[in-house]
Amino acid sequence: MTMDYERTLYPEIEPYETGMLDVGEGHSLYYERVGTPGAKPAVFLHGGPGGGMAPAHRRQWNPEKYDVLLFDQRGCGKSLPFAEIENNDTWRIVEDIERLRKMCGHEKWQVFGGSWGATLSLAYAQAYPERTSEIVLRGVFLGRQREKDWLYSYGASEIMAEQWDKFTGLIPEDERDNLVKAYHSRLTSDDEATRLAAAKEWSLWEGNVATLLPNDELLDSFADPSKAVPFARICARFFLENFFLDEGQLLTNADKLKGIPGIIVQGRHDICTPPVSAWELKKAWPEVDLRIVHDAGHSAGEPGIIDGLVRATDELAERYPA
Repeated sequence: MTMDYERTLYPEIEPYETGMLDVGEGHSLYYERVGTPGAKPAVFLHGGPGGGMAPAHRRQWNPEKYDVLLFDQRGCGKSLPFAEIENNDTWRIVEDIERLRKMCGHEKWQVFGGSWGATLSLAYAQAYPERTSEIVLRGVFLGRQREKDWLYSYGASEIMAEQWDKFTGLIPEDERDNLVKAYHSRLTSDDEATRLAAAKEWSLWEGNVATLLPNDELLDSFADPSKAVPFARICARFFLENFFLDEGQLLTNADKLKGIPGIIVQGRHDICTPPVSAWELKKAWPEVDLRIVHDAGHSAGEPGIIDGLVRATDELAERYPA
């Protein structure tokens, strides 16, 4: 049974500032600033790795109370070079976030991210706790082997069985013991048709596990080469490199979050990032408020997730105004 939710996304809002930030090593990041200059600072970290911003992402905060920076991570969206995997890793992106904070002139800011954005939020907050005022997470992913296996070996495959067969069907049987490696080799192939076919299937698998109910509009978006190529190339690279994290690092270092207020919005039926990771993070970081949405999956576009995220930013603006 679907519940009635009070919070919806705020009305459409245009950025009051856009630009490109040269972060070195051949990378330039596209960024936007929305809301009210000088209001409560926040930064949005999109999912993936390899995703990007969308206009709806600007609408998760009250524009009268927040000054929000959103940006496309290395190789993503409007950032350059397109779909670049060289000089692109977790810790470089963490330093990019810090460069953007300094560019904005904020002493500290609210860090907000879902899925891979949640991973990145935790990595940044543990590296720069003194620069993090609060944390809002959706669909917690800690980058551990068990979470990677769930998505690309055994787990989600048992729930999305027909979609799994299509995803694995691109890869010969003798390579299916390491699907991430097999896909990565095709996503970095010199043959464009090979790259595009792999990017489409990788992205569609991710799209299929993202929502509680089928969402054709989302799947069409994932199949768009302009989104599928950077998403798949960068995502496969990060999975192959274990997200550039030591095993269990974000959970082991959760003590660094002590004193930072946090809210987790987690779908009970999240096939992409199952609730166990959010619960284990809650046990390691008792101060965080874990809010389970019982009729939602992974996607930030589901009504209960929207309600939870907007409710979180509203509450934090009241509790910790600028």
